[in-house]
Parts: sequence; structure tokens; C-alpha cells
Amino acid sequence: MKIAIIDSGIHPGHAHVGRIAGSVGISLSGENDDAIDRLGHGTAVAGAIREKAPDAELYAIKVFDRKLSANIGVILRALNWCREHRMDLVNLSLGTQNPAHRDRFQTVLGDDLVLVSAAGALPGSLPRVIGVASDPACDRNAFHYREGVFYASPYPRPIPGVPVDRNLRGTSFAVANMTGLVAAALKGNSPSVIRDYLIGHAGNKSSRLA
Repeated sequence: MKIAIIDSGIHPGHAHVGRIAGSVGISLSGENDDAIDRLGHGTAVAGAIREKAPDAELYAIKVFDRKLSANIGVILRALNWCREHRMDLVNLSLGTQNPAHRDRFQTVLGDDLVLVSAAGALPGSLPRVIGVASDPACDRNAFHYREGVFYASPYPRPIPGVPVDRNLRGTSFAVANMTGLVAAALKGNSPSVIRDYLIGHAGNKSSRLA
């Protein structure tokens, strides 16, 4: 399974990530070879996904460099790269509140690109996208669903000796944890029905797929 992580890059060989299958930097001017993670965010996200999808091929799609923000054109280029390279699953933890971007996201996503993103914003609020919000009470290996939104734990893989409240946390990691659970579900289901499958296995209670 090929999972694209649109973020700040990934440190290949990190203890929580291991080998990555490929990487690319995306900018308004096009593609480049700079996929170095200078923020650490993308690497932590990749570690959360790797924990639940140990056999997946992870791809670093770098859109952030010195800060966790990017131009909408860069994000759309990154999503188009994922489509062109036939990614099975895409993790995108950012979002925009600008309604003018709705049609642009719908065009690049089409009907078959499986995307996990932050709920309450675009593209996470689109009907076919798996929009995720954080629930600190949720088990890291489970999720639940309510009123159009999937909820997952906001905590990444624990770091030995570091208290939970001192570790990285937030919606980005809820999205990453859900991506790992979606990867497990995709092993036996068509991408065209995966969202409905997840809803059917969640209801209003925590559900485990892996």
C-alpha cells in the first residue's frame, strides 16, 4: 500500500519511521529534491502512521519548510502528484476555511483519491473525504463517528520517559492515527466504499479495525 504524507517532509531512517519509499518537495515553481524535515512534524506524523501500517510504502510530500503553512496552489499540486503517482491513501492534516477553494479541491480529488484530512475545514469537510477531529479520550487504536466527523486520538506514538501531556499532540495526529486505521481497512475494501465501510463499523462508539 502506498501512503502519501503531505507535510514537512520525513527523516528517513528515523526509529519510528524506518525506510521511506520516495519523497518530493512541492513548490509553486514545481517539484524539487528537498524533502528534508526541518520542523519534525512530518516525521512524527509518519511515525504514527507507521505504527499502524508497518508494511506500507510511505511517501514524503513536502509542502512545509520553516513553518506549518503553505499556499493553496502548493497543496493542490501535492494532491495532483498523489493522483498521478497512484497513491492508495493520502494524509493531509491541514485545512483552509476559504470556501472559494472548494471547487478546486473537488476537481483535483475526483472520485477515487482516498484522503484523510482535518474536519471542519477544506478539504476535510468535503463529502468523500475522511474528515477527522481529535478526541483525547479515544484509544489510539480506535475511532468513533458522529454527525459526519470521525474522531481519533490526538496523541502520536508514545516516547519512552516522556509524559503524555509533554509529547506532541493535536488534530494532526488524530488525522495520522485515523490514516493508519484506514490503511488497515483498505486491505479488504474498495476505495470507492471505504468511507461508508468506516461509518458502518463505527456508529457512535469506538471501533477497532486493526
